[in-house]
Amino acid sequence: MGVLPLVLLSGSLFLCGRVAALSSAMDVLKQDALQWNGSLTCSRWDCDCPFYRQRGCCCAANEMYQVEEESFKRIKYLWQKIISLNSSVNSLSDGFKVSFKATMIPNMAIEIPGTTERCFGPFNTNVPIPFPHVTLNSGNGYNPSMGVFTALCPGVYMFSFTTYSSVGEGGRLYHKVQLMKNGRMVVSVWENNREDAEDSATQVVVMEMQRGDQVYLELLSGRKLCTNMEYNIFTGHIVYPYTV
Repeated sequence: MGVLPLVLLSGSLFLCGRVAALSSAMDVLKQDALQWNGSLTCSRWDCDCPFYRQRGCCCAANEMYQVEEESFKRIKYLWQKIISLNSSVNSLSDGFKVSFKATMIPNMAIEIPGTTERCFGPFNTNVPIPFPHVTLNSGNGYNPSMGVFTALCPGVYMFSFTTYSSVGEGGRLYHKVQLMKNGRMVVSVWENNREDAEDSATQVVVMEMQRGDQVYLELLSGRKLCTNMEYNIFTGHIVYPYTV
């Protein structure tokens, strides 16, 4: 019982027409079917038709039709599930596309009275630094007018900032910029010497954020950032979200 159905099933794979490269194999299968001496569900000549026509033959036609219908139903069901899953993934991932990049702008520096330096600061209190020039703000979590990023969803985030300052001959680099989370200092960069006329530093930090947590940069009181404000950069993005 196992040989004839296997032979007939193998032969039925060639129902879509003759293929020259496989004609010899088809002939072998055909002869084997015709030489079968066991019991048949149909007359011997009917076993010849699966090699030429898809249906209308008694040999394995009903079984093949049933397999075809069941396979089609399963494929249709799986395709609907894939479409539904793809829609769910897109709706979830769209909410997690969070990233921003912003820089200071030149006119934020003003001339310090009695000097030729153009600087942001000094101020008599700590001041949040605005980064109004935004080149990326996926998710709209960054507020350019305030320089504050607000987490849209809980997760792990990465932030980086580059601080740059340049003074003239005889000037003094004197700045400290710190990254604040909900009003508390996380990391900082600073410079306080008379040896360099310019300097820059970059800080990177990875930390947990809850929905609504805020991050911004702050210039300490009495400090200043001078010249080429656009070299000061603030960026951030979500590494991965927390899901329930």
